[in-house]
Amino acid sequence: MKALLAFVFLFSAIPLLAGKASIELIRDYLIVEEDAPQAEEAKHLFILSGQSNMAGLKPLQSFTPAVVKQFGKEKVIVVHDAHGGQPIRRWFKDWKPEGGAAPAGNGDLYDRLMKKVATATKGQEIASVTFLWMQGENDARQSQGAVYEASLKGLVQQISDDLKEERVNVVIGRLSDFGNDNPTFPHWEMIRKNQEKVATDADHGAWVDTDDLNDGLTRQGKEVKNDLHYTAEGYITFGKRLADAAIKLIGEK
Repeated sequence: MKALLAFVFLFSAIPLLAGKASIELIRDYLIVEEDAPQAEEAKHLFILSGQSNMAGLKPLQSFTPAVVKQFGKEKVIVVHDAHGGQPIRRWFKDWKPEGGAAPAGNGDLYDRLMKKVATATKGQEIASVTFLWMQGENDARQSQGAVYEASLKGLVQQISDDLKEERVNVVIGRLSDFGNDNPTFPHWEMIRKNQEKVATDADHGAWVDTDDLNDGLTRQGKEVKNDLHYTAEGYITFGKRLADAAIKLIGEK
């Protein structure tokens, strides 16, 4: 269409020259127009990470379709990297226990995650960054709730610094009700409250409820109630809730 419009413009606006000269002038102009590079639109980056319930999420089932519907396929980058049974220290490099020294090996899963982010975003202009986090079970079991809030805030800042993005939207999946009053997970309720606080303290943050996602049938067809992990339908709902919260945050000024 651009070539046709250029032809009409030149034909009407340039005085007719003798034969070949006129044709060459129009041809040269059309080549410039047809070969002009098209500017790529900036993309919304979604980084999903955490432990087992984030690992159990299949983004293509519900999360990715929702953000693609909102922004368009060409404007979305989704990076998903999660690993079951892991403490937050494997993402937050400056983690240390209360009153103790930082152990070796902090941040190895973070490095793995960010390599995927670097590959996915190479050469791309980024319109927004949203970090979606579902983790905390291990820290609740290991009684590390006292340092969890600071660790999660530090992880968000770590992402902001490494990506050189001043604004990072944060969506946190709050631990379900599985571990409430469960002596095996002594800091479960503490970490639930910490997750809510990190989300509400953030300039652009939200948390999603998961209390109703662990009753019903698993992907293997097993009936569960108040389970540590979500049901087949629960994971689909979880993805939708994450997407809805992320879309809302991106729309904020």
